[in-house]
Amino acid sequence: MLIRGKVYKFASNINTDVIYPGKYLSITTDREEMAKHCFEAAYPEFLENAKKGDIIVSGKNFGCGSSREQAATCLKYFGIGAVVAESFARIFYRNAINLALPVIIAPGISQKIEHNDTIEINLETGIIKNMRTTEIIKANRLPPFILKIINDGGLIPYLKKKLKNSNIIRRIQ
Repeated sequence: MLIRGKVYKFASNINTDVIYPGKYLSITTDREEMAKHCFEAAYPEFLENAKKGDIIVSGKNFGCGSSREQAATCLKYFGIGAVVAESFARIFYRNAINLALPVIIAPGISQKIEHNDTIEINLETGIIKNMRTTEIIKANRLPPFILKIINDGGLIPYLKKKLKNSNIIRRIQ
């Protein structure tokens, strides 16, 4: 599974309040509307310059702060192809996987990638290639079960598919 896109680069410690401002927490069902508020207060140029398929690259602790799922949701529905960071806040990492937003841990990535670089990520091997410099960066590989969740479109579709073929559903019926 390959993801290729232009990099939108952030520093370390990007928290969920910065990703999705708290004043929009009442928007819960309109995910397209949520996407219109990514980084709105802190980085208004993101909404003007970032495009569907772009890849966010960040330093350490991306998604820290509150446990709001809306931070991952707005990025997913904005069309971000993946988020690559040196580390993630645990709850953001899991929320992103549940929504099928690829999140890749790549130690040292913030020193090897520049804003507007184009990178290619192989989710199965954990290899990231900077298309400008041709440098290869080794990221942590995603385990097969996480790749399956992402391929199935998120945790809910994954579970529906898995349970459809299980004895549990047959017993319930």
